[in-house]
Amino acid sequence: MIGAIQSIFKIPELRKRILFTLAILVVYRLGGHVPTPGIDAQALGEFFRGMKGSLFGLYDMFVGGAFQKATIFSLGIMPYISASIIMQLLGAVIPYFQKLQKEGEEGRRKITQYTRYGTVLIAAMQALGTSVFLESLQPSVGRYVVPHPGLGFKLLTMITFTCGTIFIMWLGEQITERGIGNGISLIIMIGIIARLPSGVVDEVRMLLLGQRNFFSEVFLLGLMVAVIASIILVTRAQRKIPVQYAKRVIGRKMYGGQSTHIPLSVNTAGIIPIIFAQSIMFAPSTLTSFFPNNEFMQNFSSWFQPGTVLYSLIFGLMIIFFAYFYTAIVFNPVDLADNMRKYGGFIPGIRPGKRTSEYIDKVLTRITLPGAIFFAMIAVLPYFMMSGMGVQFYFGGTGLLIVVGVALDTLQQIESHLLMRHYDGFMKKGRIRGRA
Repeated sequence: MIGAIQSIFKIPELRKRILFTLAILVVYRLGGHVPTPGIDAQALGEFFRGMKGSLFGLYDMFVGGAFQKATIFSLGIMPYISASIIMQLLGAVIPYFQKLQKEGEEGRRKITQYTRYGTVLIAAMQALGTSVFLESLQPSVGRYVVPHPGLGFKLLTMITFTCGTIFIMWLGEQITERGIGNGISLIIMIGIIARLPSGVVDEVRMLLLGQRNFFSEVFLLGLMVAVIASIILVTRAQRKIPVQYAKRVIGRKMYGGQSTHIPLSVNTAGIIPIIFAQSIMFAPSTLTSFFPNNEFMQNFSSWFQPGTVLYSLIFGLMIIFFAYFYTAIVFNPVDLADNMRKYGGFIPGIRPGKRTSEYIDKVLTRITLPGAIFFAMIAVLPYFMMSGMGVQFYFGGTGLLIVVGVALDTLQQIESHLLMRHYDGFMKKGRIRGRA
């Protein structure tokens, strides 16, 4: 492991990508401390002190505390995630978008353009709802959160928050193109782990003051380690389907005749279902923020607070749905079966062609269900356990799933660069076998 880490900085291209990614993440964190004009951050902080376990506290976790401070990055990258979900759904039901998905690079470019337009529209709507919500907080905290409410404040907040989201979207795209890892996922991850140091310090302080039981803290630490280990285990779990290639004689040479396998991951969709489902769960709070004085809308919003039965049920079902939905998008058994038949490959006991694609689809459907249920349980159950223990930071199953998933994906990309340059990866021990 130490040798692999040292090897990272011996490869100029990889070193440049990692340093570029770190620089972009620093810019993102700095922007999360730039305040939005017209808002009393101290009064807003007093309101959020009692909202750690609510949906607002959960949203604030995803944006690295920027929502609580009402900074220019308050909306984070979630409007872009919502726009991406809409485009994925449109691609599944509307022929025009289905055609774009099959046009290769040009089609992806148009889809990306439409996603950006959707991001601007969703961010503007969320910014307007947030401005109305902030103005409604004036009587509840004893001081004015917005000293000068009105149309001017709403327009300024809309422009500031929308531009902040667009800038974060651009930062994420830069990381994906010129850095290492998926930029959008890394931005979400860095926002989650940014809240951890202060939460850990609070836990240690309360333990030293005798407000926490030592054994409960040890149990909490063991629980988090067990959850992380189980997430890694399921994320890397695979079902290997054996494939045999027939021998072919081309000219004077014989090709094929070898055995291999198709690695089907239990979690083909990765962390995308978690992010998509969480983005959808933020919709009720966005909708009800437009009606701060409507009792029915506020009661409706309370039904979707984290920890409630309805929230947990819908959240878990959405994770399972998006796990199947995204797997169907990124993995096409028909194309895989056609490519196998073209090169003389077949699954022992299964006819090539349609029967092979049906068999692969059946296996993928069966292994996706337990993986999706596992991640749904991890996303829901730790919240009840940690809230019952009075933990001072929100780092439940959702945060753990995203952080661990993004970290594994990034490490796999780094390992690919190392192996491509003839260096040992993170999963192997030994010395450097060659030089770049």
